[in-house]
Amino acid sequence: MMNQSAMKPIKLVLLALFFINFINCKEDKKEDLEAVPVETGVSTFYLVRHAEKDRSDDQNPDPELTQTGYGRAMHWAEIVRDIQLDAIYSTDYNRTSMTASPTSVKQDIDVQYYNPQDVDIEQFKLDNLNKNVLVVGHSNTTPNFANQLLGEELYHQLDDTDNGSLFIVQIVNGVATSQQLHFDCNCPVRD
Repeated sequence: MMNQSAMKPIKLVLLALFFINFINCKEDKKEDLEAVPVETGVSTFYLVRHAEKDRSDDQNPDPELTQTGYGRAMHWAEIVRDIQLDAIYSTDYNRTSMTASPTSVKQDIDVQYYNPQDVDIEQFKLDNLNKNVLVVGHSNTTPNFANQLLGEELYHQLDDTDNGSLFIVQIVNGVATSQQLHFDCNCPVRD
């Protein structure tokens, strides 16, 4: 049997080895946690198609809004006025940027332009984590964008006369849900 004084160095070595292993385990776990992105919180995306466009020149690839369209753009700004938006995105067309403009002015947020064919949806979700976001697009890109945010094919291209659909996609702790609403607009018809 060893005496007490001979046991002290062995106890100290064992204790030191225990602490070294404990610290290494904590660092490994910390590295593991840092490697996995954690999406916590609530992100809400409001997606609309541009308002009514001027169809008087069928050769114009980038028409502006009609008077009814201006009215609808103002109507969208009223619909989202009580939502504190953090970002507004629009495709780079007259009809979409003009649809986003009244909301941009009312909420004092600059419009950011995006190309729907080049959106990295995972990066977009990360960039807008825990934010309220308005996205203005087109009859085909708006439902497709909602589908990408959801990770499933739920919505289809809008009818060409549908300028009143609102898609709301909410991502809560990484789980996406959605709804599609439709708003009629009592906008002046002076087209």
